[in-house]
This record gives sequence, C-alpha cells and structure tokens, in this order.
Amino acid sequence: NRLINCRNHILEFKENMLHLRNKTEKNSQEMMKVLNRIKYEITKRENLSGNLVAQKADILNKNETVSNTFEDLKFFFPHIRKEGRIYPDVIIGKGKTGVSFALGISTVNRGNYSYLKQTLTSVVSRMTLSEEKDSVVIVSVADSNEDYLHSVVKMITRKFKRQVRSGSLEVISIPAFLYSSMLNAKHLAEASQKLASWQTKQVLDFCILMLYAQPKAKYYLQLEDDIIAKEMYFTKITDFVGNISSNNWFFIEFSMLGFIGKLFRSEDLTHFVRFFLMFYKEKPIDWLLNDIFQVKVCDTGEDLGNCTKRKKQIRIRYKPSLFQHVGIHSSFPGKEQYEKKI
Repeated sequence: NRLINCRNHILEFKENMLHLRNKTEKNSQEMMKVLNRIKYEITKRENLSGNLVAQKADILNKNETVSNTFEDLKFFFPHIRKEGRIYPDVIIGKGKTGVSFALGISTVNRGNYSYLKQTLTSVVSRMTLSEEKDSVVIVSVADSNEDYLHSVVKMITRKFKRQVRSGSLEVISIPAFLYSSMLNAKHLAEASQKLASWQTKQVLDFCILMLYAQPKAKYYLQLEDDIIAKEMYFTKITDFVGNISSNNWFFIEFSMLGFIGKLFRSEDLTHFVRFFLMFYKEKPIDWLLNDIFQVKVCDTGEDLGNCTKRKKQIRIRYKPSLFQHVGIHSSFPGKEQYEKKI
C-alpha cells in the first residue's frame, strides 16, 4: 500500500508539474504577446509622432517666414517668451531677397513734422534702375499710432508706385507686444527717464529692423527718416565697397553722424544685434557701436592710447559724407537738433 501510495503521489506530482509547466509556457506566451503588442504600439506612436513633427516642420517651412534670429529676442525679454510667432507685420512687401543691398529706415510719428517723404524721395530717386533692382528699401514704422502707420502707407503707395509694384520698397510695422510697458515714456515723470526710455526703444527699433533685413541682401545700410541722400550715393557706395582691397572690415561709415550711413555685412548683423541687446538699456546705439568696435579691435590689457591709434587705422570712413541730416525736430518729443553733418 505504501508503494502504491508513493507511486500515486509521484504521478500526481508529475501531473502537477506538467500542468504548471504548461501553464507557465502559456503565461509566457501570453506575456510575449502582450510585450510584442506594447512594442508595436510604441513603434506605431513613435512613427506617428515623427510624421507629425515632420509635417509640422514642412508646414512651417512652406507657410511661415519666421526668422530663427528673432527667437533671440525671447532670451533678452522675458515678457515675450510666451508669444508664438516673433516677426514684424509686413504691410507692404513682396518678399524680395537675393539682392546686394538692403537699406533700413526706422520711422516714428513726430507730430506736425515729418521728413520721411523727402528722405525716401532722395534715397529712391538717386538710384539707377539697375541699382533699384539690386536693392530693397525697408521702412519700419516703429510707432503704435495707427493713424501714423496709415499715413505712411498712404504716402508710399501714392508717391512710390513703381517701387512698391516691383517689391523694391517695403513697409513693416513692429507689433506692440515686443515692447514692455516700461518702455512707454508717457508714464514716466522725469525728462531724464523719458529720454532714457526713448533711447532704449530706439535701440530695439534698429535691432528688429536689422534682423528683418538680414536674409534679404548681402549688405545692410542703416539710414534714418530725416536725412537726404546725396547725388549718386548708391553708385559711390557700390564702387567703394567693390574697391576695398581687404575683405577684413568690420563696418563702413558713409556718414560720421550717429548711426546714419553705417554699412554692415548682413551675415554679421546677428552678432551686432546680440551685443546691442545685451546693453540696450545702458547707452544709445551709436555709442554701443563704438563699444563693440573697441571690444573687437583692442587686445586684453592693451594700452588705451595704442588701441585708439589702431582703431583710427582700421576704421573705414568714406569722405565726404553721402548723407545729410536735415531733421531739426527730433523723434524725441520736444527735442530740437541742429547737427546736419556730414
């Protein structure tokens, strides 16, 4: 009986083991099926996600004209980091690119005084047709006054029809959200605060205009809305740049007054803009231009006198000036300026 009972136990044990093995194998197979399913779903989602990203990128490439350099503004201005598209509003323009020169003119409302029409007339009329074809003039309305924007657009579409049709003259407007409330000088009491706010905004105006112009041309020429371009100015600039023996220049001055008539390589504009934005609250933009020139030229620990001498040797200035400053009434309310130089 003991032997029989022992054999029965052994048989029962084998059956249990066989059942357990079969169950384990079945569970293992089920688990493998589940794992394979999970793997399939993950792969499917990754492929779908990748396709969506690729489609989104393709849509952005085709339908959006957002310059990546504008994203740099978010680093310097926390108040715009939640904004999606950082780009000026293009009021008039046909997307002209691939030209030799982009000429930038920033303008604001000066109340009863305006020099923009005569500025544009001299800038445009003193180009040859071939020069006009190889350039684009960009007017940036850096003013929240809608009436002023409309008046500029109306004047340009009536006075400069051919240039508008050909795409050689563009008008952009800077969205108000790019400026924080602290830049609104109307809320500032002291004159010194208002002046500082005006200078700060002017730096930003130029930076945004430079970033917009960068992909359009090989060179960028900075002008203002209260100057007169001299006869054959464009031909003289083209000839002068073409005849410079060394290509190792930083910027060229076609006027010694302020920020007027400064010529840059478009490929360098991002570096200039980043420097200006780092110190935009500290100094006017023409002072910052002198600072970046000193940083670029002077060696660490070099005697200031030696550095100044070398700066004069390296600095390229065209003489006489090709632009005459004519604006007496400044873009800063109440300020009059009589510098007309050259």
